[in-house]
Amino acid sequence: MSMSDHESIYPQATRELSEQHTRLAPGPAAAFRAFSQSVFAEGALSARSKQLIAVAVAHVTQCPYCIRGHTAAALGEGATAEEVMEAIWVAAEMRAGAAYAHSALALDTIAHRHAAGERSA
Repeated sequence: MSMSDHESIYPQATRELSEQHTRLAPGPAAAFRAFSQSVFAEGALSARSKQLIAVAVAHVTQCPYCIRGHTAAALGEGATAEEVMEAIWVAAEMRAGAAYAHSALALDTIAHRHAAGERSA
């Protein structure tokens, strides 16, 4: 997918859109900004670590705005390109691992159908 394809699917994040969010729902917008600032503030985890986690989660949730925003924020907090990519690989492994782990549900269904005398497809 080229950048022009990306932009045709997702509108560019702009100040105007942000202002529209705030104008249409000022209370929730302010609450979300405060929540976000609190979550990403220095704490037991550094702001850099939190942004690397956010990069990984953004890839799992597949939010293009989050991917761009948190990648930029992670770099701004001093993360390296290698750290960003490693966080993305952690996310990929977790997503693949979850699919594999959930295969237990399919195997359980197969076992129950076999036990009930039904044929598997």
